[in-house]
Amino acid sequence: MEPEPQLNAHNKQEYPPMHTAEHILNQTMGRLFGCERSRNTHIERKKSKCDYTLSPAPSPEQIQEIENEVNRVISENLPVTIEFVSRQNVPEGVDLSKLPEDASETLRIVRIGNYDVCACIGQHVTNTSEIGRFKIISTDYQNDTLRIRFKLEA
Repeated sequence: MEPEPQLNAHNKQEYPPMHTAEHILNQTMGRLFGCERSRNTHIERKKSKCDYTLSPAPSPEQIQEIENEVNRVISENLPVTIEFVSRQNVPEGVDLSKLPEDASETLRIVRIGNYDVCACIGQHVTNTSEIGRFKIISTDYQNDTLRIRFKLEA
């Protein structure tokens, strides 16, 4: 077995179920609204928030659709896998725009089944069955920014 490549240091200790749910939420937002992954994220064990650039504001029905879709994906019990690739072999659709300038040549790619693929050095579950139920607590919309606050329930 080959040793894991040396990556940049990671300064956060995310709660793996919440961090994986955030990846699913990001992909869901892109699929439903065509927006980019969250531009500002705060992930904690009890509750988390993500900000999306979006116009116009989503309706209450669309907010419910976000929650329903994230829970649908979670319920599929998808494997969460990790692979290491060079910058020249990044899978199609992986956005590297948020990588720090000093990011290593080798990147860690996290896949959630066939639903999401993203460069990430954070901690994740090994299967979406470990996440629990995703619940949107509240939303705010100002200046083309949608803030979603969410938690996980057992």
